Amino acid sequence: MNFKTVKIFLTLFGIISLANCTDQATASQTDGVSVLPSNASSEEASEQVGVKRWNSVEQVALGREVFTQNCAVCHGAQAQGIVGDWREKLDDGSFPPPPLNGSAHAWHHPQEVLLRVIDYGGEAMGGKMPAFIDVLEQDEKLAAVAYFQSFWTDEIYQQWMQMGGTN
Repeated sequence: MNFKTVKIFLTLFGIISLANCTDQATASQTDGVSVLPSNASSEEASEQVGVKRWNSVEQVALGREVFTQNCAVCHGAQAQGIVGDWREKLDDGSFPPPPLNGSAHAWHHPQEVLLRVIDYGGEAMGGKMPAFIDVLEQDEKLAAVAYFQSFWTDEIYQQWMQMGGTN
């Protein structure tokens, strides 16, 4: 698959995804967002998280570092977003970086798509996110996803799993 084909695919996927993203955020999706402390043990993690998740506490800790160094400048230190409404275009016609903490649309996309966006960036979807395919290793990309998913409520995480999750 050449770059042009990938770009067309990502553009179409982005348009379809944005069309399917609605403003149905509820208090449970946006309130009570928290992340496990970096020194939390595996036992503490299983006590604090009611739903078994795909990642480990160690991945979340690595993800915090990766996210802080590569993503936080645009998505916020706790993946909360830093620009007004992520659905409204900026003056230059691009979309701002969305929150990744479960209050926007990231949870609508399976892990494969999240990793593809990290690899190839957000230009095809109308954003300015750079490509990280040559910047981050696969374990770092997965760790970054684990970190921002640590802010997701169990309800959001379960919905993500039902929509494709790690498939």
